[in-house]
Amino acid sequence: MLSNRPYLLRAFHDWIVDSACTPILVLDANHPRCKIPEEYAEGGEIVFNIAPSAIRDLSISNEWVEFKASFTGVIHIISAPIKAVLAVYAEENGEGIFFDADEDDTDDGEVVQLRSIDGSATAPLEERIAASEGVARVKPSLRLVE
Repeated sequence: MLSNRPYLLRAFHDWIVDSACTPILVLDANHPRCKIPEEYAEGGEIVFNIAPSAIRDLSISNEWVEFKASFTGVIHIISAPIKAVLAVYAEENGEGIFFDADEDDTDDGEVVQLRSIDGSATAPLEERIAASEGVARVKPSLRLVE
């Protein structure tokens, strides 16, 4: 499967903007493919206000985050791979999503057997459907309680 990181990033960005909050993007400044103004990085991270009024031409593809931002009146083209994104959150309340810097969020194709909450193995869907067909269905009923 594809990485879910760009989809989550786009969704949280839209949610934060729609909620009239300021989206903050945190990038791993040490990622070798990041194109950022390094003089503004602190502690291996760089923080951007990515509100529509603060930046231009925001693009969040499945591989890259790109936009234009101004630092002390100088416009910089910011470009970073999705794997360099550490967080996107609302400045006002901290709501958002934070990613593990070392997390590899792509699927390697391994199929796993799902288990129920109690730890028992789940039966394949066909077996569960066949088992439920023999069970008499009870019509739900509601009554008014005053």
